[in-house]
Amino acid sequence: MLINSWSKRISDWSEYCQDAAQRSVLFMDIIRKRGNVYLEHLQKGQPPVLVFDYDIVLDGRTFERPVNYALVRILSRRDESKADRRQSPKPPVAGQPNHRDKRKPRRHRTSVATEAPEAISRPVIIFDPRAGHGPGIGGSKADSQIGMAMDAGHPVYFLIFFTSPMPGQTLTDVRNAQIQFVEEVRRLHPDAPQPAIIGNCQGGWAAALVGVKRPDLVGPMVFNGSPLSYWAGVEGVSPIRYMGGLLGGVWITSLLSDLGDGIFDGAHLVANFENLNPANTLWTKQYHLYANVDTEEQRYLDFEKWWGGFFLMTKAEIHQIVDGLFIGNRLERGEFQLEGNRAVDLKKNTNPVVVFTSFGDNITPPQQALNWIIKTYGYVDEIKRRGQVIVYVIHSSIGHLGIFVSAKIARKQHKSIIASFDLLYKLEPGLYEMRIEEDPNQYGEYHFQYEEKTMGDIMAFDDGLEDEETFMSVRQMSEATDLVYHTTVSPWIRMVTTPVTAEALRQLHPLRISRYLFSDLNPWMWPVQFWADQIKEKRAYETLADEDNMFVSWEKNMSRMIIDGLDNFRVIRDNWGELMFKTIYGAKWGHPLKVKSRKKTPLLSKKYCFFL
Repeated sequence: MLINSWSKRISDWSEYCQDAAQRSVLFMDIIRKRGNVYLEHLQKGQPPVLVFDYDIVLDGRTFERPVNYALVRILSRRDESKADRRQSPKPPVAGQPNHRDKRKPRRHRTSVATEAPEAISRPVIIFDPRAGHGPGIGGSKADSQIGMAMDAGHPVYFLIFFTSPMPGQTLTDVRNAQIQFVEEVRRLHPDAPQPAIIGNCQGGWAAALVGVKRPDLVGPMVFNGSPLSYWAGVEGVSPIRYMGGLLGGVWITSLLSDLGDGIFDGAHLVANFENLNPANTLWTKQYHLYANVDTEEQRYLDFEKWWGGFFLMTKAEIHQIVDGLFIGNRLERGEFQLEGNRAVDLKKNTNPVVVFTSFGDNITPPQQALNWIIKTYGYVDEIKRRGQVIVYVIHSSIGHLGIFVSAKIARKQHKSIIASFDLLYKLEPGLYEMRIEEDPNQYGEYHFQYEEKTMGDIMAFDDGLEDEETFMSVRQMSEATDLVYHTTVSPWIRMVTTPVTAEALRQLHPLRISRYLFSDLNPWMWPVQFWADQIKEKRAYETLADEDNMFVSWEKNMSRMIIDGLDNFRVIRDNWGELMFKTIYGAKWGHPLKVKSRKKTPLLSKKYCFFL
């Protein structure tokens, strides 16, 4: 027995060493390919990462006030060059229904899609976020928001944007251009209902600005993971909202824009996202690729193509976003101004609104996605008085990117939301929660119901509004430090900055270096491709270390220990950041915000049920 035990250990060790060495080379080869994909994407001008064909309908660069946006129409259901995994049926399991049976329809078709031509079906326009990355995340997979809308028979339009902004471009110019895009869609579909607007992340508040300005143009509006209440959050859970105060306010954005010769580099925003979860950034994502190097290559490269596409903004755009929205929190308070002294009032959008949020979202937690309803309307009676319908959908665990990327979310939540567009107008004015359940009689189909809610139900997701008082001090401090920066430091920075120095700083950003340094531009990476090709041929018929190998188990246990260590570091870091924030801004200098408690309205029991 002892001899057999040692023999098994030696055999496991031999297999594991060989397998680990091969995976290491294949891992580095994929990192090399990531760098090449990044460079190739740059050479092509960083086009959208859509898997759908499209035609440009309007190019905002030709407008009287040019912007780097364009309106495109989606042409095909999916990229035919890519295999559709659903067309490869799995062998049936004894005693279970065959969910891959091609004779069973898997897609919902609304009455509009089946009984009316596309010309009079409600158009769908998708606003993707411009938050450092490029466009296309809303249609980067066949099963996505675009795919679900096209399956339902809707003509689909998408707002793309280009890498560099137009000179002098402002947030007002962008909003006005987006209105022109919606007007063009209305012109192309004169007999159809008003187009539905889907806004992802920052595309949500961008869509809200359009709905407020021209409520007559738009129909139902969907805000997916969209922050409209920037100060909201739960203590100890929402660390990103403290970042502006800990960095000293908007002046750091002004400095980075000046160093970029009036251009803000979106790579800084991407770096902020990555810093939120160091365990995923530094280890989990890479280890998952390393551990599954034979099967994860394409998925990893597809995601990194979008994640590594860094886009730019003008100083005026990013300054107004950070100062007016993220630090100033002026939108929900009705103080955000785009044109002259006219403030944006969210109550002016009288069309149905659907808010999709998740408790697993650490970038836009449910409080930031929902609390604007309380701040804007105060009472459910006010929503009813204005004839408004507001619906929220909550997921228990999906992360921020999963809201837009996950095919599973697309096939359930987005599919159901899109199917409900016409039904929203049949609801009586009020606040509702949409609950989605799988249809037990038809696989892949869902039914949903609307349950009336009160402001108290939204407040139950928060731990109170009192913690938002300190953010008024941040806002006042930010205005003061930015004024000091612009009057004392900014002129000197702008004096020594040139387009050459600005571009050099952009290319020296760590996120860019980590890509082109491991591409074929580096001659030290050339042998990796040769070794990887040889290893792939061998792994096709060699015995690999499997789950029964004791050293594979040790590797996975070590990985979990590293993840736990990085997670503990994140918790300590975030707790210290929150403590420092409260210590600095807890002293209520200036005129801190006094948030009055809202009187709760009684919960009604009426439910509205619909089936797809």
